[in-house]
Amino acid sequence: MRILLPLSFVMLATPVLATQQIAPEALAQIDKLMPALAKAGSADNAKPIEAQLLTLFAQSGSPSVDLLMTRAAAALQAGDAGTAKELVRNVTEIAPTYAEGWRHLGEMAQAANDDEGAITAYQKAVTLNPREFQACAELAGILADYGDKKQALQYFRKAQALDPWLSGVNDAVTKLARDVEGEKI
Repeated sequence: MRILLPLSFVMLATPVLATQQIAPEALAQIDKLMPALAKAGSADNAKPIEAQLLTLFAQSGSPSVDLLMTRAAAALQAGDAGTAKELVRNVTEIAPTYAEGWRHLGEMAQAANDDEGAITAYQKAVTLNPREFQACAELAGILADYGDKKQALQYFRKAQALDPWLSGVNDAVTKLARDVEGEKI
C-alpha cells in the first residue's frame, strides 16, 4: 500500500540549474543522437539509440565516479542492494551534479518502495540533465500514482518530446491528457 506524500517539494517554481557532469566528449554525441532518437520511426529503431544515449549519459568524465558506478552495478547484479545504494550515495556526494547517479538512486529508492526518495532523486536527475528521458518518465509515473495527474502529464510530455518511442509514454500521455484536459471535441 502506498502512503500519500506531500508533493510540494517536487513543484519547484524555478528549478535550480547546475552544470551537469557528463564527459565532454559524450556531449557532442548526445547532441547528435537526441534528434535521431526523435526521428527513429519506430520503437525497434529507437532502442539502440536509447541504449547509446544512456551509455553516454553514464560517462561522468571522472574515473572515480565511473568506478563507483561500476561497483554499484556489480553489487546490484549480485543481489546486494544495500552496498549498491551506499556506493551510489557516495557518487551523489562526491559528484552532486552527476545526473545518472541521482537517476540510479531514484531507481533503487523506487525498488525499495521509498517513493519520496525516488521523487527527490528523479527530480534532481531531471534538473541536472533535462534530456534524461527515463528519469522524466519514472518521475511522471510516480506522480500519476499519487494522483498529481497535471504534473505527471507535464513530465510524461517532456519524456515523449525527448523520446517518442519510450515504452508506455504515449499511452500515458493520452490517458492523462484525457483526465487532465478532458475529451477533445
